[in-house]
Amino acid sequence: MSSQICSSKLPSSTHRSMSNHNRPSANFHLCVWGDTFLSSPSKMKEDATIQQQHGELKEEIRRMVKVAMDDDLLHKLRLIDTIRRLGVSYHFEREIEEALHNIYEHDCNDDQTLEATSLRFRLLRENGFSFHCDTFYKFKDDEGNFDKSLTSDVKGLLELYEAAHLRVHGEDILEEALGFTTTHLDLAKAAGTIEFPLSVLVSRARDRPIRKCLPRLEARRFIDIYKDDGSHDKTLLKFVELDFNLLQNLHKEELNKISKWDADCIDQLPEYMKFFYKSLLDVYGEVEKAMAEEEKLYCVEYSKNMFKQLSEAYMVEANWCHENYVPTMEEYMRNAILSAGYIMVTLTSFIGMGDLVTPKIFHWASTNPKIIAASSIVARLMDDIASHKVVFPLESR
Repeated sequence: MSSQICSSKLPSSTHRSMSNHNRPSANFHLCVWGDTFLSSPSKMKEDATIQQQHGELKEEIRRMVKVAMDDDLLHKLRLIDTIRRLGVSYHFEREIEEALHNIYEHDCNDDQTLEATSLRFRLLRENGFSFHCDTFYKFKDDEGNFDKSLTSDVKGLLELYEAAHLRVHGEDILEEALGFTTTHLDLAKAAGTIEFPLSVLVSRARDRPIRKCLPRLEARRFIDIYKDDGSHDKTLLKFVELDFNLLQNLHKEELNKISKWDADCIDQLPEYMKFFYKSLLDVYGEVEKAMAEEEKLYCVEYSKNMFKQLSEAYMVEANWCHENYVPTMEEYMRNAILSAGYIMVTLTSFIGMGDLVTPKIFHWASTNPKIIAASSIVARLMDDIASHKVVFPLESR
């Protein structure tokens, strides 16, 4: 997810180093559309020109989806899948639902390619349609094995691989499909014969199939791939760029509201966040009620304050990454001790321990004493070492 969402200021330091090279991070890339909107994100939502452009592009994509429903099955499926993976399908839920219902009711399975059959199966299942796996038996030979001719269809193998991850108990053919596609995708990948962007999609799928991805993070990664694909639709890409930035700006505003820890902010949040934010407030509310009966409300306040500091530390690190800023070791560790989360976890674990934990102890823990700081350093550096092996695999050998 783009670090535009983070707006907290960098910690003060006597030394600031700006790298001339892109700072690597594990499987994350810098913004593919540059610094547009990032210099003043708070004004983006209020910019009438941007909002108008976003609305016009959305209507154009909506018409694109409707027109595509008269095209061949594979084109329809690819368009729907692309829109979903780019993270903008929430704008076209009704159109996509109607399109998939039409595909489910009218597009038969006769003479379909492996790619079309697999993609149809996955999209329908992802959207709650009941679709039987028997459709894949047509790709088996007389001996009951998947036809060897399929091994040359890498795109079809990839879609079958992704479809197999939506299997349920008892669907043996999809278990076979998973093994078959895994073997031959790895062979094709090792041979180095797969061209971009399919090569990247295969590598990503073998690392983490769509079914196991977080949609928003996957959208961020897929945007990079789609942009570099020479066949991408410029209108769709432009809409995705605008929408991603607008949504990130909205997330930033929501985080600011939540940081106030005020129930009055709930109505200003979107529906999906109201539930989670209310649940968080309810949990702390129950704890506060219990602590009030024991005259120990101070316990909860310490936990809340540390929770806020932890969030702010995450924002600082995200800003560093986005701005290509390389902090000094001292500056990094000062923030890293907070982002490790040990102080917050320690203070929260003290709640409800009765008279064993006095106000003095809560205050002591909140000042990051040596024992907690040391634990935070160990945890932070162990995590950094592990991630370094992902970011710099050759140097770590």
